[in-house]
Amino acid sequence: MRQFLAADRPLIEVWETYHKQTYRNRCRVMTANGVESLSVPVVKVNGNHTMTKDVVISYKEHWQQIHRRCLESAYKAAPYFDHYYDYLKPIFETSFERLVDLNDAALRVVLKIMKVNKEIIHTSDYTHEVENDYRDAFSPKVIPDSSLFPEYYQVFSTKFPYTPDLSILDLIFNEGPEAQCVIARGFSQ
Repeated sequence: MRQFLAADRPLIEVWETYHKQTYRNRCRVMTANGVESLSVPVVKVNGNHTMTKDVVISYKEHWQQIHRRCLESAYKAAPYFDHYYDYLKPIFETSFERLVDLNDAALRVVLKIMKVNKEIIHTSDYTHEVENDYRDAFSPKVIPDSSLFPEYYQVFSTKFPYTPDLSILDLIFNEGPEAQCVIARGFSQ
């Protein structure tokens, strides 16, 4: 999120071949039992040649209900959960066809909560050489450099040490209007 907010005109890549096991369809949240990974089940309609823009969401599983319950359980005690949770409800009540549509809706909600006015712009074709390219910079398979993440209050801080690289929702539910300040602190590190 920090790189998205810092960019004058951030572009979201949708013409690349879809990569499995990335943050394109998942996030990490802190629960009473530790970090939980929430994944949106997807179907690559053209097999391994499916572009990100063409990936569709599978509704064979009740993933929206599972994600909603997990977030409620994990963050109901967070200081700002009641302030912002209603913004997320439409995401759990809408059957998005494509993953990019779900991601755009989620990003719009986050930007609205954070009172950030940024346009969501998708790439119009695939470009190999891009300035400030973050397409492969973040991976759930790689342990991130914790110094890149400024510490903030987390709801289970008495049970677990500070955990970096969680969903932006963790920051929003725990810090509320201060979320942007926490992100800004990350720029100054």
